[in-house]
Amino acid sequence: MQMLLNNLHWEAPAQWLKIGTIDMHTGGEPLRVFVSGLPAIEGATVLEKRRYFKEHLDFIRTGTMWEPRGHADMYGAVITDSADADMDVFFLHNEGYSTMCGHAIIALTKLALETGMVRKEGLNPALTINVPAGKISAHATMENGKVSNVAFRNVPSFLYLSDQEVMVPGIGNVKFDVAYGGAFYAFVAAESLQLGLDASYYNQLIDYGRRIKYAVMNNFDIRHPFENDLSFLYGTIFTGKASQEGHHSRNVCIFAEGEVDRSATGSGVSARAALHHAKGELKPDETIVIESITGSTMGVAVRELTTFGNHQAVIPEVSGTAFVTGQHTFYFDPEDPFKEGFIFR
Repeated sequence: MQMLLNNLHWEAPAQWLKIGTIDMHTGGEPLRVFVSGLPAIEGATVLEKRRYFKEHLDFIRTGTMWEPRGHADMYGAVITDSADADMDVFFLHNEGYSTMCGHAIIALTKLALETGMVRKEGLNPALTINVPAGKISAHATMENGKVSNVAFRNVPSFLYLSDQEVMVPGIGNVKFDVAYGGAFYAFVAAESLQLGLDASYYNQLIDYGRRIKYAVMNNFDIRHPFENDLSFLYGTIFTGKASQEGHHSRNVCIFAEGEVDRSATGSGVSARAALHHAKGELKPDETIVIESITGSTMGVAVRELTTFGNHQAVIPEVSGTAFVTGQHTFYFDPEDPFKEGFIFR
């Protein structure tokens, strides 16, 4: 076998599109970070850049998130230079483009500091990152030159709809709250639907999560205080009891087109912090640890009280860990009938 590999001398034709990525995960949730090969992305703000990518380069999203290069639950991040932060970032998934992603912020902070992409000194270096939802402040804990933990302060987060009910086809009446943590989520108690929050319920969670999301979207108006591009329901988060002593709870997020977040969901636990604080269940600076479907965890605390438009809001701080899983070069053969990808979900 080694002799055969020694004879391998191949290069892709120069006219093929060549995309370089570094792949990571936070709590088991994948992140594919584009590091080379992207065409120029026009725009002065993150939202303008995201809009340009969507209108002109969406085939790169489908070609790298969907099969055969990705899968239905793949997630991506596009990094660009920033005029007023360490980087501008927007996010990709199976359905399109999200507004905020906590697991990506944790992974990108590790990537930027450990690779020297952004050079910072000290044991607790800080980064500022512009995302579609606003400006994020992240800081790392360094140990022997490696990032062992990342915490970030999210955008203002708030309870949007409290103690509502909707008729969901195939399920019945479902009680829910909607809260915003950089994206809007409908929160549902899993026990009320006789759902578990482990992998054995994976397919049923996807099915129920999609049904509930569309029922809420069809019956309730979801409006961001300032940005129409952020005015949509991103997913459904099922909540329930923790499996480990000392943890606050477990949740499973079904977002985009039936994607299952393997992590506890950074924007989701931010929204939960706002929800629990609004209902008198979480005091400022009280940290709670929330489990994911994989058993991985994120911590979240309310660090500041503020207002956001007409909403009483909080500034949550979320913490977690990330790891590098691979480095890839993807080619787009112009003759490949599946060069732009395909998806079955």
